[in-house]
Amino acid sequence: MLVEVCANSLESALNAQKAGADRIELCTELGVGGITPSAGLLELVKKRLGIPVHVLIRPRSGHFSYTNHEIDVMLADIDHCRSLSVEGVVIGALKKDFTLDGDVMKTFKQTAGDMKVVFHRAFDWVENPITTLEQLENMGIHTILTSGQAPSAVDGLELLKELHSVANNVTIMAGGGVHPENAHKFKEVGLQAVHLSGTVLGESLSLEGKIPMNSSKHLREDRLAVTKPETIRQMVRSVK
Repeated sequence: MLVEVCANSLESALNAQKAGADRIELCTELGVGGITPSAGLLELVKKRLGIPVHVLIRPRSGHFSYTNHEIDVMLADIDHCRSLSVEGVVIGALKKDFTLDGDVMKTFKQTAGDMKVVFHRAFDWVENPITTLEQLENMGIHTILTSGQAPSAVDGLELLKELHSVANNVTIMAGGGVHPENAHKFKEVGLQAVHLSGTVLGESLSLEGKIPMNSSKHLREDRLAVTKPETIRQMVRSVK
């Protein structure tokens, strides 16, 4: 059974390799579901790891319906991964009605070239998972990462089992709340891959008396923050 570790840093990636992981998915900001790692992090991980590296292609947190500008950024990130001989990219795009954005995914797949393409947990938002699986198979997607459309993969075990049973040429990889104590459940239903971060929180740093840097108004999955031109125009007029 393949064990993929969602690694959020160079240290995490090295720890995963040392512990026997088969592959890593490299990203940052696990607290929002992960976003694309920096160029420096990716280059160092590729240089220092001997196991396959997949890279999350997600330019921001929030939902999975992307603007043309965001798609341009994602395509550039895929190109960068290919230039570094990354083994695979992890990506997903949905329309606003939560159906697969097939046209965008085909563009991503074409840009990825020989790299493997994993469809990430955007799959857990689609209205018809079986139909979506068939669509992804038809375009040559390698793996689907999913919790079985449940808060945790254990809760979604029945759908995971069904997806695995109807899949012909795509691997169903369980992710979301996977840990050593429940991993046997996924093996018992025949799944061939599991995904986990295996993280623990490190040493605490006292921030008493410090102002917060996290912004709750930006932590929205249903709405995206974007710079408003008129606000900037007013600022420029007021200070220039």
